Amino acid sequence: MTTSPRRGLAPAFALAAALMASTAVAQTADYRARLPQDEIIYFLLPDRFDNGDAANDTGGIPGGRLDHGFDPTHDGFYHGGDLAGVERRLDYIQGLGATAIWMAPIFKNKPVQGEPGREFAGAHGYWITDFTRVDPHFGDEAAMRALVEAAHARGMKVYMDIVANHTADVIRYRECPRNDCAYRSRADYPYTRRGGVEGEAINEGFTGSNFDVLTRSDYAYTPYVPEGEEAVKVPAWLNDPALYHNRGDSTFRGESSLDGDFAGLDDLMTEHPRVVEGMIQIYGDWIDRYGIDGFRIDTAKHVNPEFWQAFVPAMLARAEAAGIPNFHIFGEVYDVDPAVTARFTRVDGYPAVLDFGFQYTVTDIVARDVAPDTLAKVFASDALYEGGEAAAMGLPTFLGNHDMGRIGGFIAKAKPDISDAELLSRTTLAHAMMMFSRGAPTIYYGDEQGFTGAGGYGAARQDMFETQVPSYRADRVVGGAQAPFSTEAPLYRAIADMARLRQADVRLRRGLQTVRFAAEEPGLFAVSRKLPDAAGETLIVYNTSTAPITANIEVDAASADWSSSRGACPATATAPASVRVTVPALDYLICVSEGAR
Repeated sequence: MTTSPRRGLAPAFALAAALMASTAVAQTADYRARLPQDEIIYFLLPDRFDNGDAANDTGGIPGGRLDHGFDPTHDGFYHGGDLAGVERRLDYIQGLGATAIWMAPIFKNKPVQGEPGREFAGAHGYWITDFTRVDPHFGDEAAMRALVEAAHARGMKVYMDIVANHTADVIRYRECPRNDCAYRSRADYPYTRRGGVEGEAINEGFTGSNFDVLTRSDYAYTPYVPEGEEAVKVPAWLNDPALYHNRGDSTFRGESSLDGDFAGLDDLMTEHPRVVEGMIQIYGDWIDRYGIDGFRIDTAKHVNPEFWQAFVPAMLARAEAAGIPNFHIFGEVYDVDPAVTARFTRVDGYPAVLDFGFQYTVTDIVARDVAPDTLAKVFASDALYEGGEAAAMGLPTFLGNHDMGRIGGFIAKAKPDISDAELLSRTTLAHAMMMFSRGAPTIYYGDEQGFTGAGGYGAARQDMFETQVPSYRADRVVGGAQAPFSTEAPLYRAIADMARLRQADVRLRRGLQTVRFAAEEPGLFAVSRKLPDAAGETLIVYNTSTAPITANIEVDAASADWSSSRGACPATATAPASVRVTVPALDYLICVSEGAR
């Protein structure tokens, strides 16, 4: 059964529209007073978003695709999107309800890297050579400044995606001409011996923590910088091989997860004081220059805790000094176990991390018919985060990304025979579970247009503009294909409606969350959102099954009178502390009580 995402919303639309219109000027003036959980984040890759300036498609680099990296027919090369394109689509992004834009890294990248026959371009932004300037494929300092100022003028925040774990792949090892060195451990190749425990004594005085005394880098391999690339990295200190681990490729297990090269990328020695000092200066300067509102930090789990313990407070202090009191820092800790992700808030000092546990569990529920009580277990782990349940409200929640894939694609893959109507309903329900649960909902660009894709590297990085990549053109589209940047796409309209509801009800942004019911098979999942020391609650009830369900849901005893924010809610409680609801298949209700009469 297909249900309209707009049904029952007319009164809430009117209220939300009135509230947004009456506070538009105030929001522009005090946008920095918003807390991280107030935001709806829109995550985009500039290269795949919109081409606002075709003159920079090749980044000013002469030659062919293997020189400048531009090939809009290949999913692994630059396609022409840029910062000017993002700026000219701010109406579109804001119309969706997004209040903050998170862009994949915009720093100057190595245009193309990879061994012959396996070349790819740095269109994603994570192969940085110059940490101080905008990649010329995306524009220049003026384009960046224009974008940030235009967003701020609308009351929108801008988050940068930053990297401290690694740089582009420049350093090579003489022992591995094919650039395929296996990881060599600290036990077998200690810093104090050349080429293994039986080798020549080197780095006298190294005690295991004083990395600034290291003078030799050839303990595991013999690193060198190829001719012509000796000064390619900026700032200049990054060109010194002694400031990298140089131990070969990570296996992403054990110590190699910290010290190994991430798929060949040069792994910075983040234990070294020069690296700590340098990274603080680099990213602090971006805050000072542009008034950036937050950082998403890439590969956070692959850096030693001591680095973050110095870096994070320094960034928060820099932002505070620049008049940015609610600077949002969140790390990428790619693990679905909340015990692992929470550790980075307690030990490493992160204010927040991306909520991979939420993503994995909601995908299981809507795509694989896993029982919703699994999501209750994720939320029960909120106490593990530094600051507990209140701090967990600042965790960015999401449904997919550029590395793993899109929620529509996950559903279509798990249910290859699914109808178009059910695919839309399940994808809409997933977005509702993100938009109204605790956390800062993060929309992956293109999901609102119904993009799917096979997932994995490259297959979830579709062009928002007319694409020339055959596989992107062949993708199934949730809700049916639309013209680029259509504001009439079914998911765009549904998400925009959700955003209006979230904006209109402060409890949906700042309210602590209580799980009211969680079925042990596909069925109902209910949560209440309540403000501390304030009367009233907002009840959200989701139905993850393919049949309508009627049930009694526990609520506060004082919640006697109810109104509907979305769907058909009862006017009164069935009995003290109980309300009876009927939720259509693959749909949800939002019911509001202001407390005792």
